[in-house]
Amino acid sequence: MEDKNLVLAEEPIGEKEWIQCLKFPNRGRVEGLWFEPGQEEPKIEELDTYISGVVRQLNRLGFHTTGSCDGHERRVPHVLVTKERDINQMAELLFALGMKRVYHREQRDYFHVSLHLKRNELLDLAEKMSVIEENWLELGIEYIKEQMFYISLEQLLSIPGESGNESQVREFVKDKLHPFVDFISTDRHGNILAEKTYKSGSDPTILLNAHLDTAFEIESDRKIIKADTIWSSNKGILGADDRAGVAVLLNVAEYLVNSNFSGKVKYIFTVEEESGLVGARNMDEYFLWGTGAAIVVDRRGKGDIVTSCGGSIPFCDGAYGEFFEEVAAGEGLTGWNCTNGGSSDTRIWAEHGIQSVNLSVGYMNEHTDEESLDIEAAYETVELIKGVFNNVKGLRRVMREIERKELVMEITG
Repeated sequence: MEDKNLVLAEEPIGEKEWIQCLKFPNRGRVEGLWFEPGQEEPKIEELDTYISGVVRQLNRLGFHTTGSCDGHERRVPHVLVTKERDINQMAELLFALGMKRVYHREQRDYFHVSLHLKRNELLDLAEKMSVIEENWLELGIEYIKEQMFYISLEQLLSIPGESGNESQVREFVKDKLHPFVDFISTDRHGNILAEKTYKSGSDPTILLNAHLDTAFEIESDRKIIKADTIWSSNKGILGADDRAGVAVLLNVAEYLVNSNFSGKVKYIFTVEEESGLVGARNMDEYFLWGTGAAIVVDRRGKGDIVTSCGGSIPFCDGAYGEFFEEVAAGEGLTGWNCTNGGSSDTRIWAEHGIQSVNLSVGYMNEHTDEESLDIEAAYETVELIKGVFNNVKGLRRVMREIERKELVMEITG
C-alpha cells in the first residue's frame, strides 16, 4: 500500500513560501466554473491567490460573489457582489476593519466593489474578517469595532511575558503595530519605539505609552472567565495590567491612520515596568525630544486621570489634566476626573518635562489571583483617547497656556 503518512517540515513555512505553494497555472482564470453563490463553496481554481480568503469570508457572511480579481499588482483588487444584501452593510464592515476607502458601482446584476489595498493587505483583511459573526452586521460599525477590540485584548491576555521575559509579547506587538507607523525598532533594553507623522505633522507631538510585562507569568493552561463584561482568570493573574493598556494603544494606532490628526505620535511599549520602571528609566533621551504631551494607559479602575504620584510628585500642569475631563464630558463619557495615583512610567516622562497623565483601563486587584478586567471600561479609554486626538485644537490651546505660564514663572524667578 502506498505510504500516506503526512510529513511536516522541521521549520514552519513562511507566508511567502506558502503562497507560492498555492499558485498554479491559470489559477483564477478557469472559464465557466464559478461556483453558485449562496449554494456552494468557492472552488480554489476559480480564485486569485491573494483575494481567495476575502471571497470565502464574504460568502460566509452572506455577501455572495460572482467574480473577483486580486489586481495582480497592476490594478485595484475588486469583487463582484450580488444584490441580495445591502451593499452599505458591506461597506460598513470594511470600514470597521480599517479600510479607508470603499468604492462600489452598480451594474445590472451585481455591485462592483473596489478594494483599495495592496495584494498582501488582502491577506490581513481576510484574517480580520474570519472572526466576524454574521449577526454583528445588523448591529453596525461601532459594534463591530468594539468586538474587534475585545478579540485583540483576548489575544494579548494569552501571551506570556513577565518582567525580563517579554520577547514573545514584544514580537506580537511589533507585528500588529508595524502597518500603522513610519518607524519601529527595539532599543537595547527591549523597549518598543515607534513613530508616525500624520498628514502635515504640524499638530503637537504626543507620546502614547503602556508596558509589555506582567508582574507574574500568565499560567499557560489557564482559562479566561467571562462574566458579562467582567473578565478574570481561573488560575493565577489575568495579566490585564498592562495588556489592557497595550490593546488600547494598538487600537488607537489603527484608528489614527484614517483620522484627521495632523501631528506626530511616538509609541513606547516598555519592558520591566513592574520591576521598578526599568525600561522607561533606561530610555535613550533623544527619542523623547520634541514631545509636548504624554498619555499613559496603566491605571486600575475606571474614570481616573492620574496627574501626580501621591499628590507630591506632579505629572503635569493642572490644565492638562482638566483638558481630559473636558474631552470626556464632550464625548459623553461620565465619571472621568483628575486624581492622585501611584508610580508608573508616567513619572519618568514627567521628569523629562513632558505634560503627562495616566488613564484608567479597567483592571482591578492587579498582581493577584483575584485580578479582573471590565472590558467596557477598557474600551471607554479607547474612546477617550480618540476624543483627545479629535480635539487637537483644544490641546494646542492648553499647551500654549502652559508654556506661557512656565515662561512667566521663569522670568519672575
